Amino acid sequence: MLEILLNHYPVLIKGLTTTLVVSLSAIALGLVFGMLLAFGLTSRYRWVRWPCGLYRSFWRGTPILLQLLLVYYLLPEIGIEVAPITAAILTLTLNTTAFQSEIFRSGIAHIPTGQIEAARMAGISAWQTRRRIVMPQVFRLTLPPLTNEIITILKNSSLISVIAVTELMRVSEQIASRTFQPLETYLAAAVLYLAVNLLLARISAHLERRMTGGLATE
Repeated sequence: MLEILLNHYPVLIKGLTTTLVVSLSAIALGLVFGMLLAFGLTSRYRWVRWPCGLYRSFWRGTPILLQLLLVYYLLPEIGIEVAPITAAILTLTLNTTAFQSEIFRSGIAHIPTGQIEAARMAGISAWQTRRRIVMPQVFRLTLPPLTNEIITILKNSSLISVIAVTELMRVSEQIASRTFQPLETYLAAAVLYLAVNLLLARISAHLERRMTGGLATE
């Protein structure tokens, strides 16, 4: 395994970089769209909740490999030509948006309704209430499950090789086929995945401590 890492680290790092770009892009976009979808899921209007719930059910209830293939082959059929990496980011974004929306919806449900009612009585608009009162608390409450979702997306990104994206898993397959050392190669890839996931977990724990400390001093 060490030999594989030393001899092929430039290619492995390039594949890991692609993995991180795709995964973190999807997570960042999913944070925005997931929050918007969560507001839709908690809307008092049924005509808003229903399509949001349908979207969430589809993307949470179908395999991510199937979603990748559908997006990759559907877009050209409707006249939209995109690069494989773009299709990968789009698919992972659509997928994580559904999962993050459920995380955020749970966080919103834990916010005391009295805070929202008090903001309404003070004349604060619905958007300002969400931006200043709801969203900061939701992020604090949901940081641990959000971290799990980030790690899940990072691991699921190994599937994007099926649409010809040269990320870490595809690079590992190429190295294994050239060196005839599949066990050592995939162990090296596992070490890289694990290192990134552990780093993300440490960053999340640090942020959680800072947020908890900030709440304690307020």
